[in-house]
Amino acid sequence: MNPAALCIRFSAIADLTCSIWVLVYSLARRPVYEASLLGVRGLKRQHAKADPVWSRLEPPVSWLAARVRPIMGQKLCERLDRQLVLAGDFLGLTPAEYVALSILSCVAGFLAGTLMARMTNMGTLVVLSFGVVGGALPYLHLTGRAAERMKLIRRELPHAIDLIALGMSAGLDFPGSIRQLVDKSSDPSHPLNEELGWMLQKLRVGHTRKQVVQEFADRVPVDEVVEFAASIAQAEERGNPLASVLEIQATTSRERRSSLAEQSAAKASVALTAPLMLMFLCIMLLVVAPIIIRLGHSTIFGG
Repeated sequence: MNPAALCIRFSAIADLTCSIWVLVYSLARRPVYEASLLGVRGLKRQHAKADPVWSRLEPPVSWLAARVRPIMGQKLCERLDRQLVLAGDFLGLTPAEYVALSILSCVAGFLAGTLMARMTNMGTLVVLSFGVVGGALPYLHLTGRAAERMKLIRRELPHAIDLIALGMSAGLDFPGSIRQLVDKSSDPSHPLNEELGWMLQKLRVGHTRKQVVQEFADRVPVDEVVEFAASIAQAEERGNPLASVLEIQATTSRERRSSLAEQSAAKASVALTAPLMLMFLCIMLLVVAPIIIRLGHSTIFGG
């Protein structure tokens, strides 16, 4: 080979190696991402640290989040932050940590797929499938958690409004009724109790009832919560007794819950039609197929 061409090739390889080394060094030298420990998200983060699994995963997730955050756009951060809020500030994660957790899950999926492909002698399709599933697991878990959280809040909200109205009728104010409801609850980790505790903290620091219930409706965008927030805001504007308004709102929410249950039951009967038809066809096939085979054999051999 020409010495000049060989020299140019080695120079290019050396430049590429130096560039990669500088890039890796600059990424490695970046400080670890430290999330805020304030607010509801900070409280969830402190509680999550008690989990031994998350306590081991948090350092690599924070390290990777510091490298991912500079390349994330503002709109992406806002959209991911909205998903985390709907899921109840899961593990106290920030948008950058959410992306870092998805990347680590994708890498773990690729490793598991590689191991499975070597053990079963399958192709790269298994590796790609495991990687895609691993990367999607945090998103699927987050959306499922958000849907479950909305369902639990929708189910328990009428009962909570009844108790708040009862407390106000007994002489307590709005924050005092919420405090009694939260303190006497048998399940402090219930999503509705967490949201009521968050509302109580906001009221303690000086936020108005209208602001607090509007933020509650933003965090839990279901029809019952939106109507609850609108009724309180309207009662404050018109000067109506809040206890009476809450009693009416509780009755309305309970009727809505009953109608939703009836709609779900009707949809379930329609959704079960196709599986039942398939089961019926399978049973008929199991019953009729042996008869047809037996008749075919008798016709062939009898003829």
